[in-house]
Parts: sequence; structure tokens; C-alpha cells
Amino acid sequence: MSEHKFSILILAAGKATRFKSRHSKMLHGLAGRPLGEYILRAALGAGPDRVCMMIGHDGERVRRTFERPGVIFIEQKEQMGTGHAVMTAAPELEKFDSPTVVVLVADAPLLRPETLQALVRTHERERAACTILTTQVEDPTGYGRIVRARSRVRAIVEEKVARPSEKRIREVNSGILCFSRTHLLKHLEQLSAENAQKEYLLTDLVEIFNRHRLKVVAFPVADAREVLGANDRVELARIEKLLRLRKAEALMRGGVTVVDPAATYIDQDVEAGCDTVIAPGVSLLGRTRLGSECQIQGYCTITDSSLGDCVTVRPCSVISNCEIASGVTVGPFAHLREGTVIEENVRIGNYVEVKKSRVGRGTKALHLTYLGDATLGERVNVGAGTITCNYDGASKHPTVIEDGVFIGSGNMLVAPVRIGRGSFTAAGSTITEEVPPDSLAIARGRQVTKKGWAKDRGRAQSTKTLPAKPAP
Repeated sequence: MSEHKFSILILAAGKATRFKSRHSKMLHGLAGRPLGEYILRAALGAGPDRVCMMIGHDGERVRRTFERPGVIFIEQKEQMGTGHAVMTAAPELEKFDSPTVVVLVADAPLLRPETLQALVRTHERERAACTILTTQVEDPTGYGRIVRARSRVRAIVEEKVARPSEKRIREVNSGILCFSRTHLLKHLEQLSAENAQKEYLLTDLVEIFNRHRLKVVAFPVADAREVLGANDRVELARIEKLLRLRKAEALMRGGVTVVDPAATYIDQDVEAGCDTVIAPGVSLLGRTRLGSECQIQGYCTITDSSLGDCVTVRPCSVISNCEIASGVTVGPFAHLREGTVIEENVRIGNYVEVKKSRVGRGTKALHLTYLGDATLGERVNVGAGTITCNYDGASKHPTVIEDGVFIGSGNMLVAPVRIGRGSFTAAGSTITEEVPPDSLAIARGRQVTKKGWAKDRGRAQSTKTLPAKPAP
């Protein structure tokens, strides 16, 4: 928590013009979170007295997405520039006790709370009216240039109106500014839309403050990537690549093997235990948790799921919203869907789909099976091609398979149905009634073989065109 008293205003009302989107830019996904979530976490993490967020375009969705205790939402019905946004927020800012206001752009997802705290400390130490967070870039094209006179900032010159000498300046404005609340509120009304952008620009206050001989300084941040903005989808993809690489490196430093970080997609809220190995092509999404010594093999996708220790997920498996205990093997080409709970030492194999089911310890379903709305006990063996027929066209129904049951291959279990403890079902059966414990259920039609039927009807396969067998 910062020892300095300050408030934060996040500017998040604009349209996603360069995103070519109907939705607010703040809602676009970035490494497992909405874009706006990053700046909000940075703001709250800096320890301010209050946090306000300006909303406008797609405002109700933005409010629902980022609503949490301590965040105040202010609607900007018309978006006429950054200065107009702060004008709209002025009545709320007047209620604040904190002497300092930090204004943040909402699309700088790499900004750290520590940087905001350092910005406020510098601002208060310098007793400035405004302190601008700046950085040095190799190519400043498109950025507002910081024009200095020794330690003071005299102006922020935008690209459209910059002279050739000003365009050579490499120190640029990040869009993040720290203000004395008193001076900010006093001079806001002097902003004008008579400029190249035809908008009320907050950065024009730099010139206004200088005219009134108020102090404006810069606080440079060493890593330019920290203030990198996502102005369009191309820049968003570049930032995502950087975030994912940082996440992979953090996991590796914590004892996880990520075989090829550039070919692995790991969201920011994912956790993994030591000695877990993550192969190329894997996507770990949402709030996924992996235990220790897991093996996540190539091209698996795991979303919002919890895996215990020593779990192996074989190639091309998909797991979503599931709980998987220790010692489980899944896949290849398995699909575990929402609401599934897999207990210890279960084996889920090739082309097996499990949905909203609990699978007990030591149970095996290794081939071509669908388990939906089912409860399986311990040490159950599910034969290849088994299907729980859980949907009757109107409602879902449960299947219960008790401990130690052996389900033969090619079974259809028509729910609702229960298979009692220790029972067997014969291969090819369609089970529609309860099977008592320790029983054998056979539910298939009797085979009838009519000899000569095909020949009599002229349907026997001709052997004349078949190639001769090779000599031994």
C-alpha cells in the first residue's frame, strides 16, 4: 500500500475505432483476461484512495465486466477527447480528499503498480502541477514528443503539428499523467477543441500550466514496453506474444519445463507445479491449475480446470471446466467437458468423451466411449464403443455404474439406468433396465444365420476379379 494519498482516473470510454469492432476495446481478450483488466489491476495494486473508470461506448458491458468494490464508474455520453473525459469526471474529482490524481489510458496492459507509485512519489517530491510518464523509443512516429527546457517540460507536440526538429525527439508521451488535483480542476475549463484533432486534449494542459508558470516535469520509465499501447489488433497480438513469453519464463523459473515457449499458449492466471512438462502446441487457458510432475503432451487445450499431481494428458486432448485428481491419464484425442470430476488413477483413453460425470478411482474407459450425466464407481471397466444414452430429446437422465462393474464393448446404456456393484454386461447389449449386483446382463437380439441366402438372391461377392494369391 502506498504511503502517498492519490486517486486514479482510468479513461476507458472510447470507441474501438482502429479495432474495427462493435465492442469496447477494453473487452477484447488478451492472454486470458479482458484488455482493461490489466490496467485496473495495476491501478488497484498501486494502493490509491479511489479508482474511477470513465465508460461510454459499450458502457454497460464494461461496467459489468470490471465492477468490483472500490471502483467508481463515470459515464461519458459523448467522446470528445481525453480532456473532455476529465471534464466529465470533474464533479466526482471535486469530492476527493487526495491531493494527487493520476490519469491512465486503459490500453497499457504492461504497466506495473510499482511504476505508478514511483510516478506519484516523483510528482510530490517535485511539487509539480503535472508529471508526465515518458519513455524513449527508437521510432517515435505517431507519438506526442516531449519538448523540454532543462528539467521542465514545455510542451507535448503531436505528430500532426510537429516541426522536423521536434519529430527527431525520441522521448515520447505515454498518455499517463499525474496532476495536482487543485491545479487540474482550476484549469480544465481552459481546454479548447481548436486543434488538429478537433478534440479536447488533456495534454494541452501542459502548455496552459506553463503559461501560468506552473511546474511540469517528466518521469521517464526505462522499459518502453511497459507503456506500450494496444491501439489496434496488430498491436494487441504483439503484446499478447510478449505477455505469453513472460508467463512461460516465470513458470520455468518456478521449476516447470516449457519445451518451446514460442509455440505454447499460457494465460496469465495459469499455475503449474514443479517438474511439470508442457510440450509445444499446448494451450493452458483461464484459471487452469496443474500439479507437480504432470506431463501435458502436444496440442492439448486445457481451460479453467484443476489437475492434480502426476497427471498425463496425451496429445490433442481437450479439457474444459474439469477437476482431475492425481495419477490420471487422459487421451490421446480425449474430450473432458464441463462438470466432469475424475478421481485418482483413472485412465481415459482414445476418443473418449466425458461430460458432467464423476469417474471413480481406478476406473478405465480406454476407447471410443461417451459418458454423459453419469456416475461411475471405483475399478469400473468400460468397454470400447460404450455410450450412455442420456438424452431422450427433451431431458437429460443419469446413468449410475457401481464399483467393480465390467461394461462389455459396444453397449448402449439407456438412461435412467443403474448397473449394480460387481455386475457384467455382455458385449453388444442395449441396457434399459436396472442390473442387480453381481449379475450378468445380456440384452441383444439372437443371431439368425440363413445359409445360402446371398447366393440364392444373386448377391454373393464375385471372386473372379480378385487377384490370384502369390505363390508361397
